[in-house]
Amino acid sequence: MTNRHTSAAEPPPGPGEPEDVPLEFAAFCELHRPRYLSYARVWLTEHADAATAVQQAFAEIALQWRELLTSPNPTALAWQILRGTVAEHTRQPVAAPDRHPADDDLAILHYVVGLAAPEIADVIGTDTASVAGRLRRTMLHEASGW
Repeated sequence: MTNRHTSAAEPPPGPGEPEDVPLEFAAFCELHRPRYLSYARVWLTEHADAATAVQQAFAEIALQWRELLTSPNPTALAWQILRGTVAEHTRQPVAAPDRHPADDDLAILHYVVGLAAPEIADVIGTDTASVAGRLRRTMLHEASGW
């Protein structure tokens, strides 16, 4: 089985990412980097721009690593850092009032990146049932606009 989220062209840890990091942080990066890159590539079509945004996000996560680990949901906080970093690089417009940006992210991760609900839950730091329900709600919202 192939992993659609990895690529031989993926960069090693970049400038700004610490070289000597705790094992837990290195494992976190290895687990999430491919999915973070896939998400960033949706917004930043140049692979180098997407890689830079992800590297900057990981550098910020590294700076906050100890605090993240003491939070109730480190993965969710790391996802927010990534989303913010990608948004800074894209200068994304504010979402329409009836749209929730997090729901848009779920749709992107599911329909564009190709992640299943359990994978999305793992990436954004929530439970699978919540992701599945929000995806259904987003799909129904979009269908009602057709």
